[in-house]
Amino acid sequence: MTTKKLGRQTVAFASPPSIAGHANVVGKKEGEGPLADTFDHIEQDDTFGEKSWEKAESTMQKMALAAALDKAKQSASSMDYLFAGDLLNQCIGSSFAVRGQDIPFYGLYGACSTMAEGLSLASMMLDGGFGAWAAAVTSSHFCSAERQYRTPLEYGGQRTPTAQWTVTGSGCVILAQEGEGPYVTHVTTGKIVDKGIKDANNMGGAMAPAAYETIKAHLQDTKRKPSYYDLIITGDLGSLGKEIVGDLFHKDGMDLANLEDCGVLIFDPAQQDVHCGGSGCGCSAVVLTGYLLNGMQAGRWKNILFCGTGALLSPTSTQQGESIPCICHAAAISTQK
Repeated sequence: MTTKKLGRQTVAFASPPSIAGHANVVGKKEGEGPLADTFDHIEQDDTFGEKSWEKAESTMQKMALAAALDKAKQSASSMDYLFAGDLLNQCIGSSFAVRGQDIPFYGLYGACSTMAEGLSLASMMLDGGFGAWAAAVTSSHFCSAERQYRTPLEYGGQRTPTAQWTVTGSGCVILAQEGEGPYVTHVTTGKIVDKGIKDANNMGGAMAPAAYETIKAHLQDTKRKPSYYDLIITGDLGSLGKEIVGDLFHKDGMDLANLEDCGVLIFDPAQQDVHCGGSGCGCSAVVLTGYLLNGMQAGRWKNILFCGTGALLSPTSTQQGESIPCICHAAAISTQK
């Protein structure tokens, strides 16, 4: 019987991996938002010098990985594993980005939860003794997501009040078996939650119950109170989804005063027309690798519960009238082991 498992869904690491490097790359709109000073590179041309939006997304991943490796003072060849994912069919943003880099590769799809998923799996690998170094990287691009999930930009389209804006960005975390931290101490693997919502423009409402279930499971498994964490941050429910999660916990007699959301933080709703906030694999990735980890290193927070949320729909499932299955994976990050 393993001693690392806590309850049904949570793992407590015996040797918590250290975050040795982290970096991000974003587009012009993200660079005009309130978190601009936490981004490593803001590109004014959202094509990133490429001939297609999809190639631009791969370029973002290459840039984020290279910058994170540079901060960790490591080469790509030193990575034992790379976990990467995006929103594109067959994860082409990731596989094309890693092409030629000579890194053992796992391609992931968890929609907007992919950074939390990659961080969880990379941490498990290192704590399990299967390597000394691992990387997790994700990306999304507003234009490539619009082409795949909705309509090409040239067609235009009316956005509903519950819609969110796909972030153009990529974030990367480099993990090491040993280091000065911050550390990934626990991960809680989510379960599929589907409350029957079919509106693809209301992903925050669809994902909120999954976030609620995973956070509740984490607190039960670890026997921690919400106040243990300086910040419980979801990504990316947007303003509507965040409100729903708060209401669900309020009904349980818990007020999550420390609840935040990456999709709410990344844009200024008064100055930027994003409706309910940001979304996409890149949203929580760039907020984590900028605002959150920078803040931990500066002493702003000691303990964070990072909860990536994902709506696991596709254009085909939406066209066939399916409801939206959702997921949330959580990673506890601490400045102390």
